[in-house]
Amino acid sequence: MAAAAPEKETALKKRILPRGLQKLIEQCLKIYPDQTNPLQVTTVLKYWLGGQDPLDYISMYHNAGDPEQNIPPHWHYVSFGLSDLHGDGRVHLADTSGGLEPRSGMGFELTFRLVKSPDAAANERPPTWPANLLQSLAKYVFQSGNRLCTGDNIPWRRSLDGSKDSNTAIQHMLIAEDPQLPRTETPFGWVDFLQIVGVTSEELEQASRWNGKGMLNLLTKDPATGGPWLITDMARSSSVFEQFPETLRQLELDLEKEGSDLAGVNADFTFKELAKGALTVAVKKEVLDPDEDLSRSISSCNIAVKEEAPEKDTLEQSTGSTSSDMVNPFDNPNIPSRVFPLTGIELTLAPYAAKFLMLAVRDRIRHGRHFTFKAQHMAVTFVAESVTGSIVNRQTPYAVLGSWVQILIPNRLVPRMVERFGELSTRSADGMKIPLTYEWPEQNLKFIIDNPPPELLNQQGPILA
Repeated sequence: MAAAAPEKETALKKRILPRGLQKLIEQCLKIYPDQTNPLQVTTVLKYWLGGQDPLDYISMYHNAGDPEQNIPPHWHYVSFGLSDLHGDGRVHLADTSGGLEPRSGMGFELTFRLVKSPDAAANERPPTWPANLLQSLAKYVFQSGNRLCTGDNIPWRRSLDGSKDSNTAIQHMLIAEDPQLPRTETPFGWVDFLQIVGVTSEELEQASRWNGKGMLNLLTKDPATGGPWLITDMARSSSVFEQFPETLRQLELDLEKEGSDLAGVNADFTFKELAKGALTVAVKKEVLDPDEDLSRSISSCNIAVKEEAPEKDTLEQSTGSTSSDMVNPFDNPNIPSRVFPLTGIELTLAPYAAKFLMLAVRDRIRHGRHFTFKAQHMAVTFVAESVTGSIVNRQTPYAVLGSWVQILIPNRLVPRMVERFGELSTRSADGMKIPLTYEWPEQNLKFIIDNPPPELLNQQGPILA
């Protein structure tokens, strides 16, 4: 047996693998030394040759679990392609962010753990739908440029296995750290392994209100909801709150006391400046001359979100960030430093994101924090009076910096907003009668819940200079 490891290492090198890929496979072999040739999904037409699937390979390993920790046997899927496998620029450019430890490509690969049926045959082949799921997520990352992070939540709104007839409750996802695959140094930078975890609608909802990492911690406490390795069971029919009602009561207490860690979500919206006193005179006078109209729109896949530490109450405008970072929504050196104040603002927000207005005000602004609605080209951030580093204040409550809009929510307005937005917490986007309008004339502030005009979507919001 002593000679087995060197022989496997020699065989691996003989395959002449790309150096980035070889390093990742070596990491997998530390867990699965007897699975040197796992079942693998491979793209026929590679991405750099014009193919549609960005992941070169997805390996499928059999994991025996750990009976002592109540970890059942399961399939372990690992992607290869979001990080830089080749190092020659064919897919990823080198990390030029200036960090001492550059990341490889997107800086992560995706994994997924699917429980095996207790009566599964010894020679059972793994289902391939998780590979399709990982490819779909990888496409979003490549198309949007948004990197995924631990604690992110992904509203999927359909069965993860792609079945239209499935009655499974597992229709959404959270992002966790893979429990067995640590950060790996490759010749082209570091790579994290982010694990997709299937969750119910209620778990996703509470993760959005609270924070994804907190929800993941709840799921690890019992094998029925994933256990310590967060293994997805598509047959699971009840949420962690149905199985353990006391967890929901504690979550509500924590939210009331400490607020939410969720710093923002992606959403479609448009905005326009309101002339001074427009709402107090006549709503129809709110639109400025077309040459001065600051209407802008954004569009997104409404998928990635990021949480931040509760004590964070500073808006950073100049430091680098990922595009899913809701503290500083943009990482663009061309954003000008000039701030454009607005006399008033009308914000039109898509119905699916309306429920986050309550979270933004009650669970964020009320606790002295900020909240961002962001998409590919634009962002709007609600700011509490106590937040430092913002471009707005009591004298100038609305302003634009490049493609970033900021709205100050004064302390005295918070209780009224919480009361007005209360109805949004009980309405689903499908059952909502739109448009819904909320006005605060003394602030020259107006929110509209409605679908932004199609002709304004998918346009890149210009950077004001």
